[in-house]
Amino acid sequence: MSEDSIRRSQRLNQITHAPHEKLDKAVKANAPFETLASYSRFLAAQYLFQQELKALYTDPQLVDLIADLPERCRAEQAKADLNDLDTPIPAPVAGAVDKPSQAEALGWLFVSEGSKLGAAFLIKRAVSLNLSETFGARHLGEPVGGRADGWKRFTRILDELPFSEEQERQIDKGAIAAFERFNVLLEHAYTSAAEAEPA
Repeated sequence: MSEDSIRRSQRLNQITHAPHEKLDKAVKANAPFETLASYSRFLAAQYLFQQELKALYTDPQLVDLIADLPERCRAEQAKADLNDLDTPIPAPVAGAVDKPSQAEALGWLFVSEGSKLGAAFLIKRAVSLNLSETFGARHLGEPVGGRADGWKRFTRILDELPFSEEQERQIDKGAIAAFERFNVLLEHAYTSAAEAEPA
């Protein structure tokens, strides 16, 4: 990589700007921190997304690259949050990522790991619903070692991997797909919850 070229993590931030913005708008439109019922739907989407990525967080080849990857997964925290709120564990939704290439998988993980930075703001909102890092909002909690440090360690490894042009395309594809998938899961969580409510 030439010195005047941008880092891979910076490029991923740039190419995912539009889907990231679309997701932010969708989250705000659903107002997850207005009521506990709305938050429960948002939490269901978070759980589904993390559950779908669990296989990536525990993939031996990816763990070889990022040693603490299994500990970074938040599926169990999200499940505990659902239990805290007596919210049923949602059924899987068709279309989950399935056996992506290593580069594509890293694109998905880039989005999942990056969302921990935004979670710092979300957990402050969750406090108004009497939720915390130990009850109902565990998956938004501060990771071991801190948010910023964990993100820097992740992107440092990501930026230094020797990738072919095809792998660069695959990681881009994975990152964009991750944002689009969360949008699908968010819509599903709010739509299915609305359908379940008595007329």
